[in-house]
Amino acid sequence: MIFEHEIPTGSKLYFGESAKIKRNIESIASQMLSERGFEEIVTPLFSYHQHDAFEDKKPLLRLNDEENHEVTLRADSTVDVVRIVTKRLGRSTESKKWFYIQPIVTFPTKEQYQIGAEVIGGTFEAIAETTTLLLEQIGIHPIMQLANIRIPHLLNEKYGVSLEVLKSMHVELIVNADLPWIEALLRLNTVADLDDLGVFPSDIKAELVKMKEAAQKVKYDNMVISPLFYANMRYYDSLTFRMFEDNTLLATGGIYNVEGIEAAGFALYTDECISNKMNKVG
Repeated sequence: MIFEHEIPTGSKLYFGESAKIKRNIESIASQMLSERGFEEIVTPLFSYHQHDAFEDKKPLLRLNDEENHEVTLRADSTVDVVRIVTKRLGRSTESKKWFYIQPIVTFPTKEQYQIGAEVIGGTFEAIAETTTLLLEQIGIHPIMQLANIRIPHLLNEKYGVSLEVLKSMHVELIVNADLPWIEALLRLNTVADLDDLGVFPSDIKAELVKMKEAAQKVKYDNMVISPLFYANMRYYDSLTFRMFEDNTLLATGGIYNVEGIEAAGFALYTDECISNKMNKVG
């Protein structure tokens, strides 16, 4: 039996103080991103192309249009923004910097409010700095975890380390890879740890150098290095970052490739930021 006051699990309800915090966060984001040269875009809730962004189609909520073509509800904003800007808007706009404030919805009934930005041809350093500045203006100073998805892929493709082992961070199995430098890779945790990279093979070293250079350019004072971090992040295949406070993921971002388009972007998880602010008010 479903009572009249019940809402589906995973759906969102904001009222009173929480609604006020949500509106304030979105207002700060809109003003800051506009001042930094971003144009706003609101993408359709319905899409013909979301399935292209997901290897696992289970998160997609499907229905049909009036001609019985399959459409899905928006489960990812990044791909739609890049596709619409480059393929639909085309020559009607010269802007390369876009932001959105909108929810995504996934199966079965999960809503997630997001604030995000995409820069066609953008750099890792600029998008990371934009994200940290936005969180600072919201009043949150989380840890930044800097990673490079290319390193786990190299370990898998050339050195026989399973991506599943890396995903679970099973340290004993990683060490058992019997690579003379693997323990040194495991110990990297701070930007200063990247000063001496002589022990690593040239391909791994090159990717660690990218991390070092990015960290130095971002100049964020609460950063950790995670060269072995791996997650199936779809279009991200190089430098990425995640922002945490009290083990809660507040934002992710990095450089990526969508259908041959190089871009940089971030997504800030509004719901988690609201909870963060509510906990501090409480």
